[in-house]
Amino acid sequence: MRHPIYHVVFFKIQAPYTLRVCFDDDTEQVIDFQPTLEGKLFGPLRDDSLFNQVQIDLEVYTLVWPNGADFDPATLYHF
Repeated sequence: MRHPIYHVVFFKIQAPYTLRVCFDDDTEQVIDFQPTLEGKLFGPLRDDSLFNQVQIDLEVYTLVWPNGADFDPATLYHF
């Protein structure tokens, strides 16, 4: 059984804690991350200045933050 592999190719900040995430198959998701920003790793992203430092990791094609937080591209795709 084959599982698709998703790559994040673009994102744009839409609102606080909300990103429009585009994938290599020309689909996109608008994701409100606020409900997931809890705990030791994701909680610090409630600071807008840290959340807005999001980047695409070009090795694994997903969203990453300077504190080490990231999401699996498949999780983002099916958010």
